[in-house]
Amino acid sequence: MKEAKKHIIKTTNLSIGYTSKKKNIVIASDLNIKLEAGKMVCLLGKNGIGKSTLLRTLTKVQNALDGDIYLNNQNLEKFSNLELAKTLSLVFTERLPESSLTVFELVALGRQPHTNWIGYLTNEDMKIIQNAFKKTKTEHLMNSKFYELSDGQLQRVMIARALAQNTSIIILDEPTAHLDLHHTINTFSLLKNLASEFNKTIIISTHEINLALQIADELWLMSPQKFVSGKTDTLICNNELNSLFDSDLIKFNKSLKQFTI
Repeated sequence: MKEAKKHIIKTTNLSIGYTSKKKNIVIASDLNIKLEAGKMVCLLGKNGIGKSTLLRTLTKVQNALDGDIYLNNQNLEKFSNLELAKTLSLVFTERLPESSLTVFELVALGRQPHTNWIGYLTNEDMKIIQNAFKKTKTEHLMNSKFYELSDGQLQRVMIARALAQNTSIIILDEPTAHLDLHHTINTFSLLKNLASEFNKTIIISTHEINLALQIADELWLMSPQKFVSGKTDTLICNNELNSLFDSDLIKFNKSLKQFTI
């Protein structure tokens, strides 16, 4: 019991995938993850390996095929939707539906799990929203329509909304997919700061592998053969990155701590 309390996320013998015509299609199985609070984790693997499926399963967007998931030592299945919204926030890559919402209104939606049924914002809610804008350096965008934003601006605003939700866990699926290098580095730096300074647990699926190797506290590696998790330096030392891609075109250079062609 004492050990379990140290882990904000834990899985036991987790299998993920889909159910099609009453048949389970398993993408990955026997996933046993233990993650402490306040860490920045990067989930790495090639396209189609199941990264998004894993994140969606951990957040109850889709059901696990087998095994158990625990958040703060409580089984995920026992969380109500409201309890879950107060525990973790999501930043997925889907386009937002068309609307005339301002950036302030979009970020304020992050307070929905905490407000009463009419959505009234208290002074405390307003302080949290303002703080979310401040942390993401998006105060100047507050009165803009969200559809007027660039991809980089919108990504920071979506992170601000997750911060306004004030959860201990923030999960992001390919948050820099449409960003240039400058905005990609800024986004990673922001997320790293949220983990280290504000004790947020940040989980990111990304193809920015070399950047992830430099900035992540831990890595989750998905390959056709296995799933491995652990501290970045430990996984490098154990040669775990060598099998991340089954290709002769890209190799992991242990001395440089990055993939090279």
